[in-house]
Amino acid sequence: MHSSKPPRRKVVPANGDDSADKHDQLLLSSAICNNEDLGPFIRKAFVSGKPETLHHHLRHFARSKESEIEEVCKAHYQDFILAVDDLRSLLSDVDSLKSSLSESNSKLQSVARPLLSSLDAFVETRNVSKNVNLAIDSVRNCIKLMEVCSRANRHLSEDNFYMALKCLDTIEREYLDQTASSTLRRMLEKKIPEIRSHIERKVNKEFGDWLVEIRVVSRNLGQLAIGQASSARQREEDLRIKQRQAEEQSRLSVRDCIYALEEEDEDGIAGGIGEDGYGNGAGGGFDLTPLYRAYHIHQTLGLEDRFKQYYYENRKLQLTSDFQVSSMTPFLESHQTFFAQIAGFFVVEDRVLRTGGGLISKMEVENLWDIAVSKMCSVLEDQFSRMQTANHLLLIKDYVSLLGVTLRRYGYPIDALLDVLSKHRDKYHELLLSDCRKQIAEALSADKFEQMLMKKEYEYSMNVLSFQIQTSDIIPAFPYLAPFSSTVPDCCRIVRSFIEDSVSFMSYGGQLEFYEVVKKYLDRLLGEVLDEALLKLINTSVSGVSQAMQVAANMAVLERACDFFFRHAAQLSGVPMRMVERSRRQFPLRKARDAAEEVLSGLLKAKVDGFMSLIENVNWMTDDPPQSGNEYVNEVIIYLEILVSTAQQILPSKVLKRVLWEVLSHISEKIVGTLVSDSVKRFNVNAVTGIDADIRLLESFADNQGPLFSDGDADQLKTSLVESRQLINLLLSNHPENFLNPVIRERSYNALDHKKVVIVSEKLRDPSDRLFGTFGSRGARQNPKKKSLDTLIKRLRDVS
Repeated sequence: MHSSKPPRRKVVPANGDDSADKHDQLLLSSAICNNEDLGPFIRKAFVSGKPETLHHHLRHFARSKESEIEEVCKAHYQDFILAVDDLRSLLSDVDSLKSSLSESNSKLQSVARPLLSSLDAFVETRNVSKNVNLAIDSVRNCIKLMEVCSRANRHLSEDNFYMALKCLDTIEREYLDQTASSTLRRMLEKKIPEIRSHIERKVNKEFGDWLVEIRVVSRNLGQLAIGQASSARQREEDLRIKQRQAEEQSRLSVRDCIYALEEEDEDGIAGGIGEDGYGNGAGGGFDLTPLYRAYHIHQTLGLEDRFKQYYYENRKLQLTSDFQVSSMTPFLESHQTFFAQIAGFFVVEDRVLRTGGGLISKMEVENLWDIAVSKMCSVLEDQFSRMQTANHLLLIKDYVSLLGVTLRRYGYPIDALLDVLSKHRDKYHELLLSDCRKQIAEALSADKFEQMLMKKEYEYSMNVLSFQIQTSDIIPAFPYLAPFSSTVPDCCRIVRSFIEDSVSFMSYGGQLEFYEVVKKYLDRLLGEVLDEALLKLINTSVSGVSQAMQVAANMAVLERACDFFFRHAAQLSGVPMRMVERSRRQFPLRKARDAAEEVLSGLLKAKVDGFMSLIENVNWMTDDPPQSGNEYVNEVIIYLEILVSTAQQILPSKVLKRVLWEVLSHISEKIVGTLVSDSVKRFNVNAVTGIDADIRLLESFADNQGPLFSDGDADQLKTSLVESRQLINLLLSNHPENFLNPVIRERSYNALDHKKVVIVSEKLRDPSDRLFGTFGSRGARQNPKKKSLDTLIKRLRDVS
């Protein structure tokens, strides 16, 4: 856009001022017509020092408007005249109306003056009446207020704090703002907070007294609850014993066994605890009224949360103080009080939780229980680590388990406590094994190796029937001489006590099936403790045949007792008998049993060796065989018969058979050994015939033992002489070379050693082999038996 400069005009100074004034005048007129602000014009006039010009312009504008007004008036002149006429007629009407109103007012004033006087009197009377009514209402409110105050004072004097607080609330809510007396209002506003503070102090004092009292009550309550748990456990044990007895009778005689298990009335089980598990009776009750009263009062005072916290903190402090274990008193003496205090504490807290209306929350009770469990576990760990007596540990364990049973009824978890008990299971059994080792050593050291004499039936029942070691169900005549010594029932009592203590420790410990654990430690007791003690006794104290025989008899009785031990452990553990019988093990005292039989056999062999020494008197080249056996065998048989007659009184047949087998086997070995030894240079058939007669006597002795043993055992007893019998049979055979036949050898000579056969066969001489006998028999025919024997010897040497 291009702009061109306007041509410059020549300003005439004379007319310049007039045009500016006109311009200002137009602007001012325009601003006035447009209702704009005239401030800038006024400011400009005064700044330029020409207010007269502004005044002139305003005048000029007014004159211009007057002319316009005149023009308008001229244009509406007729209308204006008509309007003036109307106003004049209206003025006359107004004057007449004014006079009419004045007359009416005068009449009204004259008529209403008495009425106004009456009205004034009425208004004044009504105000007085209103004031009187207000005064009456104020008096009535004051009377009611005084009645409420009097009632509040009476409740305070009777320690009925809740009703007193309700009265105070009523005063504040209904009367305080309506009380006309400012003095009375100020007095009430001052006293009501003081009364509330007084009630709070009184209630807190009662609550503090309750906290002190509840500690003693908690201890008694805990003892009562644990005592009832113990009674319930005892009833269960009695019922279980009856059931076991019934099962045992049923197992022994199904047809004759009729039994019933009676369940005791349990209505009185919780006589001191009440239907919800809390004490109601004498010595077992506890009163929560002061606690709930304090809680209710604090709720009314609007201090509910503060009281909850105050209660929780105080109970937590009490619980912490209950954990203090005195170092002056042994824990064994104080553990019942310690755990009873804790049990009573949580019985009370359970009641408060369920009936306290939110005074304590479940989470807070769980926190307190976690603290208690942690501390109890710590105390148990410390005390158990110090204990060196199994019985002490068992006593504390039993009480802790009763504590667990008691508190589990109230829903408290006790797994941590049971874990501590299980953790010390091995230590307890080690201590128990140590105690039993000492007791068994004392019992064995007091053994006199004499049969036990029982004069009364109760002694028989106590020492025999109670361990099921009888051999017959028939009660013997008294006095009764038992086949065992007094050591057997003494050891049985120790083992039974061990089983019962072990089961007692394992019972109620959170483990339902613990028979395997009890059996493991029972195996250790029998295999490590009792077996080793018996071995030591056998190796150090047994010096005679009678002592060895008594020990062997004791071992046979203990073998029956071991069956009872495992059955007894199973019964106490609640395991069916069929499972025990199905899992029978080897005799755990077999080392001691074998050692006892070995010692007895050794002593008998030594005795027999004394008689066997007479074999040196045998004439090995006799012309006539002895008809009734050699002297040594007769002595041996006499001794064996005396031995059997004595041993059968105390030794079981199986033990006696094993011992006789060892002795006869030893005799057989001695006979063969004599024939093999260098002491016998040669012998003839007559001597062999005599040895054959000796062996027949020994075999006859074995056969004569048939009444003591079964037929199979009697035949087995004869096998102890098999080596000497087969050797003699071979020497007396007409065809000794049959020994070389594997079939015949396996059938008839399987017990013979070919080296011994060679040695013995070389010593056998035919009667014709006498000195100078060859000169008379030169050219004679050789004996076939001799030829067969020479062939046997030659072939056996080739084999060697």
